Amino acid sequence: MKIKQLAVLVLFTGILFSCDETAKKQEPVTQEQKKTETSIKDFNYNVEQFADIKVLRYRIPGWDNLTLKEQKLVYYLTQAGLAGRDIMWDQNYRHNLTIRKALENVYINYKGDKSSKDWKNFETYLKRVWFSNGIHHHYSNDKIKPEFSSDYLKTLLTETNTKLEGEAFSVIFNDKDSKKVNQAKGVDNVLESAVNFYGANVTNEDVISFYKNKKSPDPKRPLSFGLNSQLVKENGVLKERVYKSNGLYGNAIKEIIKWLEQAKEVAENQPQAEALGLLIAYYKTGDLQTWDDYNVAWTKATEGNIDYINSFIEVYNDPLGYRGSYESIVQIKDFDMSKKMSVLSENAQWFEDNSPIMKEHKKENVVGVTYKVVNVAGEAGDASPSTPIGVNLPNANWIRAEVGSKSVSLGNIIEAYNESAGTGRLKEFANDEQEIELEEKYGQLADKLHTALHEVIGHASGKLNPGVGETKETLKNYASTLEEGRADLVGLYFLYSPKLQELGLVDDWKKMGMAAYDGYIRNGLITQLIRLNLGDDVEEAHMRNRQWVSAWVYEKGKKDNVIEKVTRNGKTYYNINDYEKLHELFGELLRETQRIKSEGDYAAVQALVEGYGVKVDQALHKEILERNKQFKSAPYSGFVNPVISPVTNKEGAIENFTITYPETFAEQMLDYAKQYSNLPVKN
Repeated sequence: MKIKQLAVLVLFTGILFSCDETAKKQEPVTQEQKKTETSIKDFNYNVEQFADIKVLRYRIPGWDNLTLKEQKLVYYLTQAGLAGRDIMWDQNYRHNLTIRKALENVYINYKGDKSSKDWKNFETYLKRVWFSNGIHHHYSNDKIKPEFSSDYLKTLLTETNTKLEGEAFSVIFNDKDSKKVNQAKGVDNVLESAVNFYGANVTNEDVISFYKNKKSPDPKRPLSFGLNSQLVKENGVLKERVYKSNGLYGNAIKEIIKWLEQAKEVAENQPQAEALGLLIAYYKTGDLQTWDDYNVAWTKATEGNIDYINSFIEVYNDPLGYRGSYESIVQIKDFDMSKKMSVLSENAQWFEDNSPIMKEHKKENVVGVTYKVVNVAGEAGDASPSTPIGVNLPNANWIRAEVGSKSVSLGNIIEAYNESAGTGRLKEFANDEQEIELEEKYGQLADKLHTALHEVIGHASGKLNPGVGETKETLKNYASTLEEGRADLVGLYFLYSPKLQELGLVDDWKKMGMAAYDGYIRNGLITQLIRLNLGDDVEEAHMRNRQWVSAWVYEKGKKDNVIEKVTRNGKTYYNINDYEKLHELFGELLRETQRIKSEGDYAAVQALVEGYGVKVDQALHKEILERNKQFKSAPYSGFVNPVISPVTNKEGAIENFTITYPETFAEQMLDYAKQYSNLPVKN
């Protein structure tokens, strides 16, 4: 599971400290601290902005403290991640690679007028496609509409001797395959989704019936059927095309394996090496039992300075929640911040015991929850250019229960968001000066703690009733948004708790909790609407969960005026009048969402999500969009990756590395196309 970036990240320059550390702020600043502060100040986080996208850079703190062997491990793992980049493009849509190759060829070879409006619009369209790993918007799932004509594109293709024809050409301009993932009620979600996880004419019922007949050798440890395959019909018979070195995406997977084998040779310790070996075996065979064996080994491999995520993991892009998108994140441990935040995982059982969920849904023994703040060294696939800010894996419920999980917060990614952010939207959409003051003082800390509680405590919390199947089977197309909302609610419930101050994580739990509640309600009911076009429903799982959580507590608290809708000078605000009562409502909703998950209550989750999380007040939406026009900062952000390059001696052995950053987004995208195009355009 992962936390996507907040709808509008308006974070501020606070620091995380315990009560015992407050006095340390008065100590003299060391030369090393001065050097670090100067490097942060001088670092240019902003690359460029286009359409609704802002592209940023991130630093890699701690790189120089790694040994050469550790740096090699990071390099090999980042190369393994990038080697599979094309897989994500093809998973997103069957024509993506064909379209990308054609558009890139035009971009490189066109010699005509590059000052025209049409050319500028072509450039913007290509950048948007790069950012989304395909022709559908990375967040809304809507097909990206070009602001140039089909005739203009035909001219560009002709003048650059580029071939793009048939459906791959026409789909750019027509209404076919308009949604990458269609989660709407009352439609065949598989048939109506353009994502390339299923072949033509495969239906919801086909998928459900196909996997209903799949039986795991150990029912208590169910295999993740469908995770690493495409389901197609051949002569009317359903068949899986498995992702493996001699199967679907084989050319790219062989490159991934090549780099993983080099990474295994420089592993920090034996458990890490064994886990990498199992991942290599999984890529070679596609065997789901090996995948589970790998996840158990990876979860147990907690020592070392380097960690990674690599494979087909998150299922948000599958309308029914079976198939994993390719993803890679390479991480360097942030020792200082991890030590401060490890207190959450050390107290995971306390949080479970004191949760408002039903006793029968609580885990008697929360095991193996490890939490680290890490600094990203490289990302690919589903994590790039748009990245999560926190991740909790593995996703299998039985592994979480028996072995545990790893939770990470991507510290340098959050830092980059903070350093590039402004305060304009906060002042526009916050109800009053108290709300602004609380956000400015406690907002960044509240965000960090909510990410930590969501990942460490939230996803590790609760258990399924005996005999209840996995959520993808019971809750179907609502599984992802229910799980993300449930984890959010765990975080929200405990954010307003003196326990956080007792653990030394905050200096004023109540004010920090108030800032957290203000920010969540403001985002869930107002500011995330800037990401939608007027008239659209909410589609993305995380946006849905923030809306249904916020809208539910608003409605349930109306009688006691817990949250008040305020209209002032023609502008709408939401003001929290009773934080204690809101805390109770969050607990009540958490109890219900855990019951829904534990019992597999599809009717209840459908009513919750459809009733509160999908439809948008169109008058309010229009107002918010008008108020937002004054701000030039784009609502979505993503990143270029640092370029880690080996320096070799005369014998060809690596003796050092350099780290550079691309000047433009196009520079990195074209470089990636040149170096990591490991798949044919049709797979």
